[in-house]
Amino acid sequence: MGESTELFYLSALEMRELLRSRQISATELAEAHLRRIDEVGREVNAIVTLTADLALAQARQLDEDAARGHWHGPLHGLPIAYKDLTDTAGVRTTYGSRLFADHVPAADALVVRRARAAGAVMVGKTNTPEFGTGSHTVNEVFGATRNPYDLSRSAGGSSGGAAAALASGLVPLADGSDMGGSLRNPASFCNVVGLRPTPGRVPDASPTSAWFTLGVAGPMARTVGDAALLMSVISGFAPTSPFAIREDGSAFAAPLDPDVSGLRVAFSPDLGGLPVDPRTAAVTARAPEVLAGLGAKVEQVDLDLSSAEEAFRTLRAWHYLNAFGGLPADMVGPNVAWNVEQGRAVTAAGLARAEQLRSALFQRVNAFFDGYDVLVAPVSQVPPFPVDQPYVTEVAGTRMPDYLAWMRSAYWISVLHAPAASVPCGFTPEGLPVGVQIIGRPWADLTVLRVAHAFERATGHGGVRPPL
Repeated sequence: MGESTELFYLSALEMRELLRSRQISATELAEAHLRRIDEVGREVNAIVTLTADLALAQARQLDEDAARGHWHGPLHGLPIAYKDLTDTAGVRTTYGSRLFADHVPAADALVVRRARAAGAVMVGKTNTPEFGTGSHTVNEVFGATRNPYDLSRSAGGSSGGAAAALASGLVPLADGSDMGGSLRNPASFCNVVGLRPTPGRVPDASPTSAWFTLGVAGPMARTVGDAALLMSVISGFAPTSPFAIREDGSAFAAPLDPDVSGLRVAFSPDLGGLPVDPRTAAVTARAPEVLAGLGAKVEQVDLDLSSAEEAFRTLRAWHYLNAFGGLPADMVGPNVAWNVEQGRAVTAAGLARAEQLRSALFQRVNAFFDGYDVLVAPVSQVPPFPVDQPYVTEVAGTRMPDYLAWMRSAYWISVLHAPAASVPCGFTPEGLPVGVQIIGRPWADLTVLRVAHAFERATGHGGVRPPL
């Protein structure tokens, strides 16, 4: 592994400067990424529907427009790939499901419309588990996505295709979604950046779950600055969501301030007693020293978030019944079927208790953030596991009761209505990436990005490229 200066490994912000100074064209940039996809794409299996002709046509049109002095926006000419859960008009979107293997949406999702209007060039769709169910990217339509740092390992999920594509140099920007860690876990596994925004920051338009706040869309990139760039485009109010935040994305467009001196940082190595693989724990334990060296005031805390367990599982189960309960049981995979059955067992009393638990936790954590600016903790409890293993069954000697449990360090945070980013933190002795999670109080997305940016600059782990 090492650093690379290839065009396709430049940051999106660097690519943008080359485009604006006319040192490269959008067509040349698209061609470079399409060549990279041809070279290593099959090994990783990250981009599952390639839109090469569309990408080249979009890039050529952008070049023609630029020659006339018209720049489309902050993403003008930058390649992007969309998660295969994200609707793209006229381009196959399978949701990782056999039922939708040939599905072609009639309309774009909001993030696609916004990115295209800002000049982004779509090169394809990234792999995801069936309906985004699980933190390991494998499905019956396209198979498994492999980790670029070790092809025998998982890329995480459910935005595993996006993370692997970024790490492999297939695209500089990608979208993702996150209910229980799906933007953060694959970022951690693949040494890239994923931001779970405050719910409502990137609005959704769901016909069945408009009020559901556990699932969010967000940006992924190789650098925090690039993630902020994409956030500046895809965030902002939309009336299609009843809890959309009434702020545009302009705050994310400015260069991130790397000065975190004086910021109050709480560090929790296990979020109140969760089992953490010793290799992961050893890497994330370095984060407090890095932030203290930058002038932050770091304090280790004993923070118990265990009440999030019941709340998350109940609300997730209800959501799965609501969203997928009408699908034929023999046509969905075991993870989706299990979640739907969990939903059928939810009672009115159970939902009431979940709301009570979540409300109390929100108030308690809100008070906690009166004393701290960010909370730092592990993203995942384990490093990347074997790609042929369906899920993690044991963490640090503790058996996991089901396929969800090994991701508590991520999905407990989802319950808090808080923004959280995964940023590269280092590598295990085997060379497997490990990210650290930076969590802010609700609506403090920019603070999270600032701290992540400072950490990234101080460590440089994100510049270590996979051996492809």
